[in-house]
Amino acid sequence: MFIHIGNDLSVLKSSVTAIVSLETVSPSQKDVTEFINHEDEQGRLQYVTEDIPKSLVITDDKTYVCPISSNLLLNRLTSEDIF
Repeated sequence: MFIHIGNDLSVLKSSVTAIVSLETVSPSQKDVTEFINHEDEQGRLQYVTEDIPKSLVITDDKTYVCPISSNLLLNRLTSEDIF
């Protein structure tokens, strides 16, 4: 099954390891910024859209910067429906 993470992009539900809300991250939380920078340096970071980022979807092979809230993504992840 897949989870829709924005635009025309969907990922396998089983590959999602974490969803991080960027709406609650403050500039003083350097761990998140360092993680994003590291993923970018490794070529694993992908922006789903140019809209304001609301969440990170971390999968087995990539990290996606998404315009969809982490709450909605979590609902989609735990739902039995296919998105």
